[in-house]
Amino acid sequence: MLFKELYTPFLLLFLHSSVKSLEPYDLLYENGIEAYYRNDYQMVIDSIERALSSFSQLRQTKISCRLGCKQRYPLELTPRDWDLSFASVMLSRSACVKQCEENRLGALSRHRVSEDIKSEFQRRIPYNFLQRAYFKLNQLDEATQAAHTFFMANPEHMEVQQNLKTYQTKSDSQLVDRESHAYMEDYHTGLKLYDEEQFEQAIKHFEDALKGYFRADVDCRAMCWGPQKFDEYEYVDYKATLYEVMADHYIQILVCEHECIRDLSTRPGRLSPIEDFLPLHYDFLQFSYYRVGDHLKALECARSYLLFHPEDKDVLENVSFYEGLLQDYLDPADVRPRKEAEEYVRRHRLESEIIHIAAQGLGFSYNEPDFWVTSGDRQDENRVPSGNELIDVKGLLSGKKAVLKIDRELREGGPLLYDEVKFVHNSEYLNGTQRVQLDNVISEEECQELQGVASMITMAGDGYRGKTSPHTPNEKFEGATVLNALKFGFEGRVPMKSARLFYDVSEKARRIVQSYFILNTTLYFSYTHLVCRTALHGQQDNRNDLSHPIHADNCLLDPEANECWKESPAYTYRDYSALLYLNGDFDGGEFVFTEMDAKTVTASIKPKCGRLVGFSSGGENPHGVKAVTKGQRCAVALWFTLDPMYREVERLQADEVIRSLDQDDYTQGRSEELNINPKDEL
Repeated sequence: MLFKELYTPFLLLFLHSSVKSLEPYDLLYENGIEAYYRNDYQMVIDSIERALSSFSQLRQTKISCRLGCKQRYPLELTPRDWDLSFASVMLSRSACVKQCEENRLGALSRHRVSEDIKSEFQRRIPYNFLQRAYFKLNQLDEATQAAHTFFMANPEHMEVQQNLKTYQTKSDSQLVDRESHAYMEDYHTGLKLYDEEQFEQAIKHFEDALKGYFRADVDCRAMCWGPQKFDEYEYVDYKATLYEVMADHYIQILVCEHECIRDLSTRPGRLSPIEDFLPLHYDFLQFSYYRVGDHLKALECARSYLLFHPEDKDVLENVSFYEGLLQDYLDPADVRPRKEAEEYVRRHRLESEIIHIAAQGLGFSYNEPDFWVTSGDRQDENRVPSGNELIDVKGLLSGKKAVLKIDRELREGGPLLYDEVKFVHNSEYLNGTQRVQLDNVISEEECQELQGVASMITMAGDGYRGKTSPHTPNEKFEGATVLNALKFGFEGRVPMKSARLFYDVSEKARRIVQSYFILNTTLYFSYTHLVCRTALHGQQDNRNDLSHPIHADNCLLDPEANECWKESPAYTYRDYSALLYLNGDFDGGEFVFTEMDAKTVTASIKPKCGRLVGFSSGGENPHGVKAVTKGQRCAVALWFTLDPMYREVERLQADEVIRSLDQDDYTQGRSEELNINPKDEL
């Protein structure tokens, strides 16, 4: 291969240099959100529709460029000079992809988007703004489609569920999921037809679903070929050999490709995949083909299924039965599993072997997910639930609850340390584990003083990566940290006494939580936040969404699987949480605990001045906040850890500031006592 090819025009089939460069979707999205808060709904629609189109085009461009360049420069290694041949191919592909993407997209740096924005598009958050904007302009068909698209990835969102019902009563529009995956739609349509015993039609949809799945797998793997980053490594100080660097990056790509199985089996907005998703295609097909009399294909699909589950007794019996039906016409041994299934399983096992070898050799951890369950049962509970209302439960709960493992002894009922603090409810009354409600933690005067501090120092979006409405477009969120409060005190923008009060009451809360739950070890601050949420005027009619959706503090809540996954991006190191309320003069805003289904309310607590709710941070305590429909709700939010490695950095800095202040106060006091001007000591 000639290196001059690196700089030769190529791939004219998919390079369009004359096309205007693609607009960055994050900037378009920001424009749309800004327009939403200006009530410029036509601009919302124009900007967010363009953002969604740009997001889709960006993905398709990356896929087509990467796959096209891979095809143009195949990897054909020979024993002699294989390293030069390999390097030549990699350099050629790199230049090819760069030129292809730049011709289509413009400067690639314009399309570097934060992980937060990527997450919002994956969770279909833009469609929530769209459905509201379309409704405001009385475009009900478009509002219905946008709301349904959002709802399919957010089935717990009660407000959009209600909006959908409203739109449907006023419009004849069909429910259309604008982001649906064709293979997933075909699979679920096939299931419905299978249940209705319409086997010929079911076969068509299952076969189409398989073709679509394998096409989507190719695209998913191509999207893994971008930049990667190991959490274990700090690349600023990373010094590795050539082969270590290559191995590191390649294994990250391989892990990403390997886990496309999970990505392609997971419906939008869910954490858990549909169990046994790909193998079940062959299982349903083998029986469907049998029912329409095509025993050859029934045997072929049964053997394909056994590649995934070679010891499934029921399907093994089916294979024997089909062989008996075919033996008069052909040798059943000649009927092989489908080629695409054989190649898929072979590749999967080889990847798994390589990843585990690499994990040992390179020293990183990898836990192989259970991609395919062995039962082969259809998981009907993975279908979209029909109802998503919060369900109140009065009194103590009975019945089976999810068993949650907590790797420490659970105790409660320790001393509250301060005479004025009043015990109200324990875990038993609050229908859960490691929960407590206390009153009079701080006085009415202290509440008012902290509210005054909040009005002067909190900033919109602080603590929420700059998002003024991180959980609902109907409220504005403002916050401040302890260190920011002390900085404002030093600058004279708030009284230092008031800034110090924020520090002191959070320390008081920490000591109470540590003592009440009898931890017998130090509880460290993980994050401290003074936060106020305010109902936005004109956006409260018929609200039934949540101010803060149901979640857990140290794991990713998965209501459908009744699990809470302790993995990134959750703050897995958090062990206890507490909320100290500063006021109750607002409408709504009740704090709720739920079951792991994120719907069944087990306890509801109305905030008021001096009230504290403390609880362990795991999946045993899903919680959220009901909508604040009038006024402003303020609280000191506290998260704690038992691991000193995860102490809050700003808190440590605040500790230094407080020590300095205390030392200055001591020095000043001694100077006044001895009638000495401290400057004279110099």
